Amino acid sequence: MFEIRLTIDGREVTVPAGATILDAACKAGSYVPSLCHHPDLKPIGSCKLCIVSVEGFDRYPTSCNTLAEEGMVVETRTEELQEMRRHTLEMLLALTNHPTSCLFCDRKDDCTDLRECMRKFPVTVGCKFCPRDGSCELQKAVQFVGLEKVRYQLQFRNMPVLREPFFDRNYNLCIMCSRCVRVCEEVRGEGVLKSNPDFHRMHWIGPSSLVDSDCKFCGACVDICPTGALSVRSDKWARPDNTVSTVCPYCGVGCRLVLGVEDDRIVSVYPDREGPVNSGQLCVKGRFGLDEIVHHPDRITTPQIRRNGRLLEATWEEALDLVARRFSEIRERYGPDSLGALSSSRCTNEENYLVQKLARAVFGTNNVDNCARVCHAPSVTGLAACFGSGAATNSFDQIEDADVLFIIGSNTTEAHPIVGLKVIKAANQGTKIIVADPRKIELVDRAKVWLNLRPGTNIALLNGMMNVILREGLEDREFISSRTEGFEELRKVVMEYPPETAAEITGVPEGDIVEAARLYAGAEKAMIIYSLGMTEHVTGTANVMSLGNLAMLTGNVGRRSTGIMPLRGQNNVQGACDMGALPNAYVGYQPVIDPDIRSKFEEAWKVRLPANPGLTSTEMLEQLACGRGIRGLYILGEDPAQTDPDTNRVRSSLEALDFLVVQEIFPTETTRYADVILPAASFAECDGTFTNGERRIQRVNRAISPISGHANWETISLIAQKMGYPMDYSHPSEIMDEIASLAPIFAGVSFPRLGARGLQWPCICDDHPGTETMHVGCFSRGLGKFNAVEHRPPAEETDPDYPLILTTGRRREHYNCGSMTRRSKGIMWIWPEEAIEISPQDADDLGVSDGETVLVKSRRGEVRPKVRVTDKSSRGVAFMSFHYQDVLTNLLTNPALDPQAKTPEYKACAIRIEKIV
Repeated sequence: MFEIRLTIDGREVTVPAGATILDAACKAGSYVPSLCHHPDLKPIGSCKLCIVSVEGFDRYPTSCNTLAEEGMVVETRTEELQEMRRHTLEMLLALTNHPTSCLFCDRKDDCTDLRECMRKFPVTVGCKFCPRDGSCELQKAVQFVGLEKVRYQLQFRNMPVLREPFFDRNYNLCIMCSRCVRVCEEVRGEGVLKSNPDFHRMHWIGPSSLVDSDCKFCGACVDICPTGALSVRSDKWARPDNTVSTVCPYCGVGCRLVLGVEDDRIVSVYPDREGPVNSGQLCVKGRFGLDEIVHHPDRITTPQIRRNGRLLEATWEEALDLVARRFSEIRERYGPDSLGALSSSRCTNEENYLVQKLARAVFGTNNVDNCARVCHAPSVTGLAACFGSGAATNSFDQIEDADVLFIIGSNTTEAHPIVGLKVIKAANQGTKIIVADPRKIELVDRAKVWLNLRPGTNIALLNGMMNVILREGLEDREFISSRTEGFEELRKVVMEYPPETAAEITGVPEGDIVEAARLYAGAEKAMIIYSLGMTEHVTGTANVMSLGNLAMLTGNVGRRSTGIMPLRGQNNVQGACDMGALPNAYVGYQPVIDPDIRSKFEEAWKVRLPANPGLTSTEMLEQLACGRGIRGLYILGEDPAQTDPDTNRVRSSLEALDFLVVQEIFPTETTRYADVILPAASFAECDGTFTNGERRIQRVNRAISPISGHANWETISLIAQKMGYPMDYSHPSEIMDEIASLAPIFAGVSFPRLGARGLQWPCICDDHPGTETMHVGCFSRGLGKFNAVEHRPPAEETDPDYPLILTTGRRREHYNCGSMTRRSKGIMWIWPEEAIEISPQDADDLGVSDGETVLVKSRRGEVRPKVRVTDKSSRGVAFMSFHYQDVLTNLLTNPALDPQAKTPEYKACAIRIEKIV
């Protein structure tokens, strides 16, 4: 990039072309006050405080929106500039009526009596009563320019403080910089906040209630406010003595955030501006749903043992001794395969690695799995079948440069809000969006085409699009001939799905299928983004293979801003799979049936290992329900009693176990069935790594001591040791070193190398930079493979008794089983209960109204949610999430499995809705 040299306050600096004078001043270390400017916003130069003196200029330009030029000589702090800034600030304070007792006080540093500033106005003001005292940009600007008083009469507004779910809005402290309004519009794409200037020096930012608006409560307005006008209640008076950068423990995007720590407690949470994925932005869960959770009184802090049918507190020694003894007894009596383990997609890579090592080296079984089984296992099997690797091909930051984004089976802005921001930014820059979804999700309003398909008809839709591409000669013939195999078999199948046939199966108009096909195939760079709407079907693996077919057919793999991006549901579901918490693969996806690979692990672990693949989690529960299979189970940080389908069957399976150990941070539906409950450490108490959905391995840094006394990796190691296996580590970095020594795709990964941005695997040696884009020039399997697949209907279709299709998913505000987010008062304020969403037509047919409680039945169970009538739902399709214990949606869902990945069909089950008389 072309660079420019200029002089700032006598210091020569170099900046890239396009940088502003303010950018150059920051690089030179010169502070220039600016209250309207922020690096995330378009510069507007409205506050006029950032004026500078430029040699040869006959005026004083605002530095935030004046480009730096070669050879410029700039002064930022002349007395003339300071005098103009003092006058500007004085006028600003007079016009906004911001209190001045927090700005001018000769006793600020040694204040002992606060009564003087408390008397100034009808509400409490003064520096000691401002939540931004010490970090207020207005304070800093006033001190910098030397303003000591305001000569104009102030008329304090005495406006009421508006209380929102997480923060307060005190417009008595607002200086009308418009940052909050602009970040809501420019960065978040919402446009909820609006400036409302009024006469008589009155102004405020609307609406008067954010709860009643379309506000997503991301907190960006709070984070960007330069004064105390917007302040988070939970950390309003916190003064952290330490800050720690770590990774959000919710979805699989991998946002970095900063934890403020005081006296070994989390007192504040805010986004990390250096986060490689989120760049200073968070969603409502990451911004406001963490500090309250870590120290919640419901935390499990002491082991519990079931005695005479009741769970009673016990010591760590008692609990671990019992766990080791009972697992050993079951292993000796019934054999190693009578034991199993479910690892956690919420825990670190290092902890997941130890769980699968515990299962294989200590229990002696490959019966180990994680919750990817019930969500993204088809991504692993499907993408691996096409490309040789079952992970995302590209990186999140490439989304914004795509020409076309095909979003299918992903409610991106709700389930993965920060990725949703990237999609919105791309759309605003001209990227064409194709949305395929049975529901009218938010991104439909930004889409060029909405393919409103029936649940379970993804293959027919994709085959129909590929039919159009082949019929019109839009395929990439060079890519197909040089980099793929199996094309003729694909052609034969696809030609059986002309648009009219695909339209009949899917319910999507024929013209929309044709338009979508032309858009995708006609783009230079087209990227596919998908999620559980593709994988949670009995055809989940085939659905994913169809996406691989479409990408290869058009040559959209192996280049920037192309490829396929599966959006992962949990913070480390990618890492749990990577670490070998799978019944058929060791760490790094090395097959357990390969004798050479098995020998490598036997030598490293000093133990004989089982040769046959183990049971998946769904197979473990299925066999238990039939009165056979495993007898002892260790579950770390998962809640199958709420999150797996057909809850009644899952309950029966858990009850059938001889011995169940659950390690958790909160009581869950699953802990009800435990014989031993072990306390788990939260993300804030962990050292280690998470791997996000773009294969980025990032450091998780411990902020506070483990509340229960043990980190998770320590607990797992202690179980192994008490069962007679030496699992000795002094720090999680040693575990990562072991991982790197055994898995070629992680050979170059170590804690010191991860830094602030992490590394994307494959990272094959110590000087390898990581891999942003996979399959460049060559697929992991050599040639990419087309896999011809036919449409197959859902396992359960509607009939007169069950005339509606239920599809399930997530709410923006909640996470997984809800055990964490339901304990946030603010989150429960804005989304307090589950509801079944149905279309206005279905509501009329059923004679039910919005807010009415109804009875929802499937062939497996029933629940009683309230009705939410919405045009998001198409006629005949209902929607529910699974976050609430009082409405267990999975009592309804179908446990029918994908034959390859063994993933259940959450996205299509037949139900009926009955009015309660």
